[in-house]
Amino acid sequence: MKPTNSLERVLAVLEVFSEERLEWTPEDLMRELGYSRPTLYRYLKILKDAGFLMSTRYSGVTLGPKVVEMDYLTRRSDPLVLHGVPYLKELTAAYSCTAMVLRWYGNKILCVASESSTKNPISSYPRGRPMPLGRGAIARSIMALLPRPRLVPLIERNLADLRSVGLGDTAADVLKSLKKVRKAGFAVAYGEVTPGAVGIAAPVFDDRHYPNASVCVTIAGTLVTGAQIDEIGAEVRRVALQISANQATVRQKSDA
Repeated sequence: MKPTNSLERVLAVLEVFSEERLEWTPEDLMRELGYSRPTLYRYLKILKDAGFLMSTRYSGVTLGPKVVEMDYLTRRSDPLVLHGVPYLKELTAAYSCTAMVLRWYGNKILCVASESSTKNPISSYPRGRPMPLGRGAIARSIMALLPRPRLVPLIERNLADLRSVGLGDTAADVLKSLKKVRKAGFAVAYGEVTPGAVGIAAPVFDDRHYPNASVCVTIAGTLVTGAQIDEIGAEVRRVALQISANQATVRQKSDA
């Protein structure tokens, strides 16, 4: 969807930055976004003055220090981080693993906090690196608890990835697979996101009991048996439910 107002058009400049493209020249931005030169330069000035962009030595622009400042503030204010980290420490004390809290937004899942108790952490997605919604235990743990009207469009949008990991050839097949996840209370995936790693994830709910995040443990497949995976799954589910309850309690106190 193309931006329709000035604010959306300014934000669209930030949206083009990605892991694959960290720096842009004004000429490339004009081609990518379709903005006129005066319009683009006006937006670049606004974003540079606010610290969201900065110039590079080769007449390009990249993300600026305001992004770093806001990341620091997010760590201090995000309830998933504040309530989640102590529980991640519990999980990493019990198992040689990486434990994460991940937030879902749009068609992405983003790690917001992680802890590790292994020398060589098994995770391809540290804090801030978005992962796709169609692969891995984390995505399934969230999708399985979504209401059907919200879930079906997500399945259809990500069907190619979901099919590639064996969840089914059609949306109906995927719905059946996700029903099993919903019944178990946690999802398990083998090497779908990081080769050699088992992902075990359970959903976190907001105060309306809507899944908006996930707790996940990633552990080397050589370290766990099927019975141990079930044990870890139960612990991950317990932690996810506790974080959910803590978030709801904080919301109730703020509304009082």
